[in-house]
Amino acid sequence: MAKHRRSRKPRQQKQNLAQGNTITLEIRDMAHGGSGLGFYQGAPVFVPYTLPGESITAEITGGRGRILFARGLRLNAASADRAVPRCPHFGPGRCWGCQWQHIEYGAQLLLKQDVLADQLARVGRLPDKLIESALQAILPAPQPWEYNHSLSLLRADAGGWGLKRKAGGIEAIGECHLAHPDLLELLLELELDYERADRLTLRRGSDGRMMLIFEVNAEEEPSLNTDMPVSVNLILPDREPINLIGDAHSVYQIGPHTFRVTAGSFIRANIGALPSLAAAVMRMAQLEGRERVLDLYAGVGVFSAFLAGEARLVTLVESYPPAANDADANLTQFDNVDVIEGVVEAVLADMIAEEAKYDVALVDPPASGLSEDVIKRINALEIGRLVYVSGNPASLARDSRQLADFGYRLRAIQPIDLAPQTYYIDAVALFQR
Repeated sequence: MAKHRRSRKPRQQKQNLAQGNTITLEIRDMAHGGSGLGFYQGAPVFVPYTLPGESITAEITGGRGRILFARGLRLNAASADRAVPRCPHFGPGRCWGCQWQHIEYGAQLLLKQDVLADQLARVGRLPDKLIESALQAILPAPQPWEYNHSLSLLRADAGGWGLKRKAGGIEAIGECHLAHPDLLELLLELELDYERADRLTLRRGSDGRMMLIFEVNAEEEPSLNTDMPVSVNLILPDREPINLIGDAHSVYQIGPHTFRVTAGSFIRANIGALPSLAAAVMRMAQLEGRERVLDLYAGVGVFSAFLAGEARLVTLVESYPPAANDADANLTQFDNVDVIEGVVEAVLADMIAEEAKYDVALVDPPASGLSEDVIKRINALEIGRLVYVSGNPASLARDSRQLADFGYRLRAIQPIDLAPQTYYIDAVALFQR
């Protein structure tokens, strides 16, 4: 399978680019965000459900600045990498929970690798030679289907639960081929419409135990009864979890370690792929047993559990109190782990004032990436090695540029596919001063 490469946009005179116009378009690349990218009379055009190498007839649906958006009307020439989608909810105007079911899985991996490289070049402004030397081959997911152990649904205005449509609104779903089959079985058995809840998450532990988590918009506990073997929890507007029925947490097995995860605490949904993610973190950390490691945005302590066995000291920092409590419980077997509950920026400021010393920092920030203050404070602590776990190539690329300004050079980056059939790209990057 040939590698898809970025192309230069042609320079042509613009005309007939108004909304509603029909154009013929060659899809040249895949854009971050899941749409195919072509150029029409010099203007970039983004079209979902398309593939590089395809020729389409499309209708312009809108624009922003010099960028155009369109929807495909006719496929004139299909890519050899085009696949038949499994899900009846997939397609234009329907559920946007996954975006790439129309692409063969092997091609998805190549496209994700290309999108990551493009973001590092365009957003991060990193030189091509550096990207080529640092970027490793993407690791595939163990399962391309039915891999998620949680399924988050939104409440539609008319009632019922579903996923967002790309054009707006909620698609009530009866199938989801990314979720573990047990979650779909539970969803189909549910008959409830709780108006106070904006979001419903169905979660399955590694032990098969099921949980419902309602995120509510008012501090009012419902009166719920169920004869189903399922735990029920609420998340209040201030993110405090309230246990109503059964267990307050799920249990997950990741490699040799067992983790409790309270309702409201974060863990990546593709549990089967997390051992590979943890192994990539350990490869980048390059621990020899004497290092002091700082684990920031640490959640319930998944990475700390792997790091602790090969480091002298691990200091874990997590701002969400239930997750910090989970980390305490998950890491009791280690006497070289300190858990700090607090906002990363504030904790780092205290560490600078105390002249704390660390050899390696691990960061697993939200999709928005690292704040400028966090980068400055990591630099002020003179931490020589930084391992960055990313779920967003755009913020990783931006932070790569800022880290370079502080003397941190990108040494290696390992993309890992935790979300087949979607455009989401995870990666672990190593930076050294």
